[in-house]
Amino acid sequence: MDRERREPAQIIDVNLGGVVNALEVARSLPNFRRFVQVSSVAVFGDEPGAATRDEDVVLRQQAVSTVGEHHAESPVVGMPGPVEDIADHEVATIAVIEGRIGGGGSELALSCDMRFAALGRAVFNQPEVALGILPGGSGTVRLPRLIGRSRALESILGCDDIDALTAERWGWVNRALPPDELWPFVQRLAHRISGFPPHAVAAAKAAVLRAERDVVPDLLQEAAAFSATLGEPATRAALAAFMAAGGQTPAGELRLADLVAPAPGFT
Repeated sequence: MDRERREPAQIIDVNLGGVVNALEVARSLPNFRRFVQVSSVAVFGDEPGAATRDEDVVLRQQAVSTVGEHHAESPVVGMPGPVEDIADHEVATIAVIEGRIGGGGSELALSCDMRFAALGRAVFNQPEVALGILPGGSGTVRLPRLIGRSRALESILGCDDIDALTAERWGWVNRALPPDELWPFVQRLAHRISGFPPHAVAAAKAAVLRAERDVVPDLLQEAAAFSATLGEPATRAALAAFMAAGGQTPAGELRLADLVAPAPGFT
């Protein structure tokens, strides 16, 4: 085994840290294959205490007015393809979550083969239903396969925060580790994988993926259902209210569950 000539695990910065536009991150991933050809494993990371936001709400607001006429070109329906470039890639992919991820950022992590989270720091949220839409980048497809129907519905319909310990117990992440143990653990795992024959890594991953039946048809149906929600008047109102309340800002994203909660006294 010629381990000396093979590159070690690649740490790939896809700008998950900070309040970023997850859709733009996804759109940048066609270059992903070029970045990782030298390794059997790629590791994605965010920044401690940071937040990743869902696909840009401004783009959604622009899209809802033209969803009927320009459905195919709508900027909010392009997420599933790019995130599947991660899921289907021949290398193993690992997401390291040290802060808050929600919406599209969460779906990017779901498309990775493994996820590891920092205890006391990592928080997960799928806020879409509160905004009048639904997860459109694999959330309704991959999350129930990981954590089961009931817990997926609690997360997707409740739009509430899920902490790292709960995420580990449910199976959303492989492990939740103390922050000072997280990267050493992931780096050791990644370097072990990268030391094994790449063809065996790729073949084993492909075999596991084949057991996930009907993923692509389900993703297409999810994208269609997502797009169908965009023209609803209630969606327009919810998106506008979200933006007015501080959505898509650093402070707002860090209190996402409260930001999308129904108003007091709502019945």
